Amino acid sequence: MVRVYGVELSFNNKAEVLRLPINPSEIEVSESGQGSTYDVVGLGQINVIKDPELTEYSFSGLFPAQWYPFVTTDDLLHPVEYIKMIEKWRETKKPIRFIFTSDTYDINTPASIESFTWKEVAGSAGDIEYDIRLKKYVFYAARKIVTKTVNGGGKVQKKTIQKSAAKARPNYKQKPKTYTLRAGESLWTVAQKQLGNGSRWKEIQKLNGLKDSDLKKLKPGKVLKLP
Repeated sequence: MVRVYGVELSFNNKAEVLRLPINPSEIEVSESGQGSTYDVVGLGQINVIKDPELTEYSFSGLFPAQWYPFVTTDDLLHPVEYIKMIEKWRETKKPIRFIFTSDTYDINTPASIESFTWKEVAGSAGDIEYDIRLKKYVFYAARKIVTKTVNGGGKVQKKTIQKSAAKARPNYKQKPKTYTLRAGESLWTVAQKQLGNGSRWKEIQKLNGLKDSDLKKLKPGKVLKLP
């Protein structure tokens, strides 16, 4: 079975479907708990583990205004059409479906659009760069709550709780001079991820002596030199 690599967003049980024309260079998955740290006399610090927070997914990408060799869809829309569709979905205040397929990890979940920003790339004839952040959505229904009154005159006292602040972990990662291509990636995604600017994909193409006809035949495992 041939696997399709990429990202798909859909709305209203796939009544409307948006498949990203260019795969994002990376997708950040944020999963955190709601644990609280307390200072207890005689014990020191203790950590109370609670239910985890909803997972967040964030990524950046490009809506191209022209056909590039690394465009993955056969039906390329104008960049404005992608923007209108996402903003329309967000305004409904209803969840969408987020599907991500790769060679190592798959995601298929309802999600809310938490933020969506975009800008036109200077000198690119209309290409649009965007950033989007999604949060996993859990369907729910109203439930009747029964309250009970307890007599006894007990008092509830407020207590000040000190929380420990987590220090940011320093980033010692060095930028590599070469990059090994993964399934579903293109020169644009490599440039976005490794160089911080997807429009620098032509520099990688020139440095590695690749023709336009070679770009659709790039195989996973190919080592690319980076500028």
